[in-house]
Amino acid sequence: MDDTTKTPEQEKINENAEVMVNDDGYIASGGKIEEVDLTNKMKDSYINYAMSVIVQRALPDVRDGLKPVHRRILYAMQEAGMTSNRPYKKSARIVGEVLGKYHPHGDSSVYDATVRLAQDFNTRYLLVDGHGNFGSVDGDSPAAMRYTEVRMTKVAEAMLEDIEKDTVEFGPNYDESLKEPTVLPAKIPALLVNGSAGIAVGMATNIPPHNLREVVKGIDMLIDNPDITVDELMNAIKGPDFPTGATILGKEGIRQAYATGRGIIKVRAKAEIEPMPKNKHRIVVTEIPYQVNKARLLESIANLVKDGVIEGITDLRDESDRRGMRIVVELRADVVPDVILNKLYKHTQLQDSFGVIMLALVENKPKVLNLKQILECYVSHQKDVVTRRTRFELAKAKERAHILEGLKIALDHLDEVIHTIRNSANAEIAKASLMEKFSLSDRQSQAILDMRLQRLTGLERKKIDDEYIDVLQTIDYLESVLADERKVLDIIKKDLNEKADKFGDDRRTEIVNDTGDMDVLDLIADEEIVITLSNQGYIKRQTPDNFRKQQRGGIGKKGGSGKKEDDFTQYLFLATTHNYILFFTNKGQVYTLRGYQIPEAGRTAKGSAIINLLQLSPGEKITAVINVSEFEENRYLFMATDKGTVKRCKLTDFSFVRRSGLKAIVLNEDEELIGVRMTDGNASILMATRDGMAIHFSEEDVRCMGRSAHGVRGINLGRHDTVVAMDYAYDPESEVLTVTENGQGKRTKLSEYTKQTRGGKGRINYKLTPKTGDVVGMTVVNPKDELYIITAAGIVIRMDVDQLRKLGRNTQGVNVITLREGDKVTSIAAVESEEEIVKE
Repeated sequence: MDDTTKTPEQEKINENAEVMVNDDGYIASGGKIEEVDLTNKMKDSYINYAMSVIVQRALPDVRDGLKPVHRRILYAMQEAGMTSNRPYKKSARIVGEVLGKYHPHGDSSVYDATVRLAQDFNTRYLLVDGHGNFGSVDGDSPAAMRYTEVRMTKVAEAMLEDIEKDTVEFGPNYDESLKEPTVLPAKIPALLVNGSAGIAVGMATNIPPHNLREVVKGIDMLIDNPDITVDELMNAIKGPDFPTGATILGKEGIRQAYATGRGIIKVRAKAEIEPMPKNKHRIVVTEIPYQVNKARLLESIANLVKDGVIEGITDLRDESDRRGMRIVVELRADVVPDVILNKLYKHTQLQDSFGVIMLALVENKPKVLNLKQILECYVSHQKDVVTRRTRFELAKAKERAHILEGLKIALDHLDEVIHTIRNSANAEIAKASLMEKFSLSDRQSQAILDMRLQRLTGLERKKIDDEYIDVLQTIDYLESVLADERKVLDIIKKDLNEKADKFGDDRRTEIVNDTGDMDVLDLIADEEIVITLSNQGYIKRQTPDNFRKQQRGGIGKKGGSGKKEDDFTQYLFLATTHNYILFFTNKGQVYTLRGYQIPEAGRTAKGSAIINLLQLSPGEKITAVINVSEFEENRYLFMATDKGTVKRCKLTDFSFVRRSGLKAIVLNEDEELIGVRMTDGNASILMATRDGMAIHFSEEDVRCMGRSAHGVRGINLGRHDTVVAMDYAYDPESEVLTVTENGQGKRTKLSEYTKQTRGGKGRINYKLTPKTGDVVGMTVVNPKDELYIITAAGIVIRMDVDQLRKLGRNTQGVNVITLREGDKVTSIAAVESEEEIVKE
């Protein structure tokens, strides 16, 4: 409708300065009627609202890593004197300060932000030191602001350090009655070390927290090499470091997030499987993924059990206390613990994903940044802060030098100055007279008038001269800093490293290889390792130089671990980090791991429970282990059971072993697998029994069978006798080494063991007496080999095989290890000789 169609009544409304709405919908305001396009008006209004949310509420500034509400909280706390060395003050007080002066929003938004800065499970490096109930990882709400108390932490003080030195811009607050900083000096790179999360309009940010030491190291690398790549920065900044710890699976998600600003990181809880009485196990969770509600996690596990999704859980408890988190999941004896744990990872937030969106405000505009860009923006901000601080200090220094120059002039003309002041009617005349006579400035003249009489002493005069020299040196230094960007960068590095030394800590979140990664071996050196496995199933890898040679009869070196008294090292063998380690169990199953997948531990450490690595069923124990570098067609696996059964299979039948294991041999109900050897099909086989018998036959006597076969008889055992060891030989000059439980042993020529047809009773291998005890181990050796002897107490002795005396089959042998009272030999292992590296 145009003006020509308006009625006289409408014209009258338009002329009146009244605000009203007539029957035709015209709005009169401010003396005139405005016609607007509703679509454009809504669009403009919504854009203004959206930008306000983006800039003023939801997104952090890339320079200090803070949203406006956090920045205002910290600044208001400093202004109110709520520093780390002052007593706590009510939270309601700081909320009121922030609302009244800087933040025109609801009190809940301010208090919720304050609480988050004080929660150690949400904020990696706390900015608020809270006293009282600030909520929990179970999702419990904090107490009301009238009950809690707060103050700044030292980290928060570092965020505001030097703010009084004109290091940042200030702008008007919401009613223009006060000034507030638009950004903080931020001596801590808070955007990365504490992360940020926020939902704006049409966009969101989700930046994970990081380790301060790593981030500072990355900034140092960037300053030293501005052309550094993201991959090179990852040598310093390994990945997120969550306040709740847990484990990150794989580096691909981290690499993608750092390179593009977006990525998905898989985070898994830290869980251990512990044995319990009656062949039961329990899963103990000590760390959960970041921002996972523990109470809801427990509820989800309980619902999975209730709905029958997961079976085998008998009890679920939360044993968390002040010492840390502990969630206990008890299992039935007939379930495989590793299977249950994997189901929990799959169906609950014990394994979660963290979606990284590194979105921040750059010059008040939202932008997705990669890792290098975030660090560059921070360094640029710090350059500005250091430059502004230097200019401020330079101005102060020049001002002080100007005053000192005036004082020096006064001291050089002291009598005349005093005479001038005495003859002046008042201070203003005295100041004017001094300025005229000595060419002084107003400030210099005022300083002379303010000077105390004690400054006229000789000592005080010297102090003024010394201070003047110091101030001139300071001016020279500050001017050199402003003239040299490299010095500015060196100052930034120095400041950051001081903060890293003061506030930095060790990484909490472990980063491990994801089983789905295809390039794991490319990242791992192929190195020789020694693997030990205890009787109760604790496994670890070490370097070979953790063991030293000893002479025959030595008392050995502690090589087991800090285990229980009834636990002992049962297996010890050499492997490499790249080799496949095939674990054969007493139940005829085979499992596989790569050498690097076995956790490394110190010589006296207990190691990791094998049930955390392999899906062993209740009562299943490792009875044989071999190393495989490649699954070759002309290689075989020769197996033996305690009942004298033997079996030969192709090695290639075991080239793919499922995580849940694979059937290696079919056993009778009371039969167990005791040994496996890898051969080329032409070996000589030896089997030794506990009662001192042994048989020697050709491998060709045993035909090649499938995995589902049971095998054939290898030795005809006497009543109550069992097979304790099986080995093979190729060289007729080889020797057979046998050791008994009381530490006796001997070497015997292989030629003394005449070959027989498999299935015979064998020949005498060892003359047993109460002094020798039963046979515990037999192996085929060469004189240049080295022998490991392991006892029930966890003692490991390493010696050259040729130190053992060579004796006949039907003899008692000699003492090879001096046992402590009550100790017995449990197993032996012979390895190829290697050059001794470490000497004690």
